[in-house]
Amino acid sequence: MLNRKSTFRFFLLLISAVLVLPGCALMTADQVGDGIQPVRADRELTAAELLDVAIAVFDSKELSEDERENQGLTDEIRQAEQRFVPIHLKYTMQRTGYWGAVRVVPGESCANVLVKGTILHSDGERMDVEIVAQDSRAVNWFSKTYSETLKPVEHEKSVAEKKDPFQDLYNTITNDLVSYRNTLNADEIRDIQRVSELRFAADMAQDSFSGYLAEDDNGHLRVVRLPDESDPMLKRVRVVKVRDEMLADVINGYYDMYYQDLWAPYADWRKLHSEEAIALKAVKKEALGHQLLGAAAILGAILVSSGDSDLADSVLPGVMVMGGAAAFYSGLQKRQETRIHKDAIAELAVSFSSEAEPLVVEVEGEMVRLSGSAEEQYTKWRGMLREIYAAETGLPLMKQQDGKIR
Repeated sequence: MLNRKSTFRFFLLLISAVLVLPGCALMTADQVGDGIQPVRADRELTAAELLDVAIAVFDSKELSEDERENQGLTDEIRQAEQRFVPIHLKYTMQRTGYWGAVRVVPGESCANVLVKGTILHSDGERMDVEIVAQDSRAVNWFSKTYSETLKPVEHEKSVAEKKDPFQDLYNTITNDLVSYRNTLNADEIRDIQRVSELRFAADMAQDSFSGYLAEDDNGHLRVVRLPDESDPMLKRVRVVKVRDEMLADVINGYYDMYYQDLWAPYADWRKLHSEEAIALKAVKKEALGHQLLGAAAILGAILVSSGDSDLADSVLPGVMVMGGAAAFYSGLQKRQETRIHKDAIAELAVSFSSEAEPLVVEVEGEMVRLSGSAEEQYTKWRGMLREIYAAETGLPLMKQQDGKIR
């Protein structure tokens, strides 16, 4: 049986729990700073200094059961984000003046610099992304995870192509890319450009361009020798590369249209989902507080009734039980409110999915859906380029097996 001293300690512990728990919050690692400004070139760079960048359509971490059931996130939203995020990153990078052509591509690329990303978490209130950057030499620039948690006001200051609510995150990624690029000297930039061209040439005609590149012990590619500038094979490869870049620009035009159509519904969804998430957290904290206080009051009444104190014979235990029951019931009512918020989040997700249907576009005379077929169309186009090159040079067409050109 508990004495008065033990009872007091018990109540103190419960009250402390009620007061402390609502204020607890999980801190997200790798948070970017506020008010991050993009680093811009202080002069116009020459063509020899510019590196072309390919940003691959992002991957994403599979949604957890909690994200699906409690946070109202859907695969359709995540798939839209896999295109939206790299497109906005492209816009951010283009404004720095440090890069040549910056394009979003459906997959791997022989570009000077390849940026790949994975969306780890995104709910309108917080975004976590993993970014891996490497150049054509297979030299890894960095692999980092970025996270930003928004303040509600940041949803009000967004402007398509220029300022996303998560602009600090985009600016930080861009600044890290610029920072690494600025560590390269002129010879390294020229090597990256040369390796990029030779990789593309080998992709088109491996037999004709084998032996120009070698891999060192670190897995990095280096130029062993260069083809003669008058080599007709090289001239044809360069013509084919121009065609490839033109198709990539067409696909980027489709991505840009997709981004523009997606901006309004996605911005609204993020803002409302963030508000719902904040309200949901507040309701959960309030419900927990009510239930803990109610439970404390009921247990306290039991302890008082079972003690040797004169209070056991008073009306206090009954009052404590009634008050505790009321508080506990209030907590249950608040829990019901969370269901309302969850339903609202789910409704927003369904609404977003219906508004963000992929565009139907025409590529090479065929009507395709951008959501999946654009990526497939790009792969098909690369195959057509090889056919074009083989036809122009009279070389045998290489076969593709297991996703690799043989």
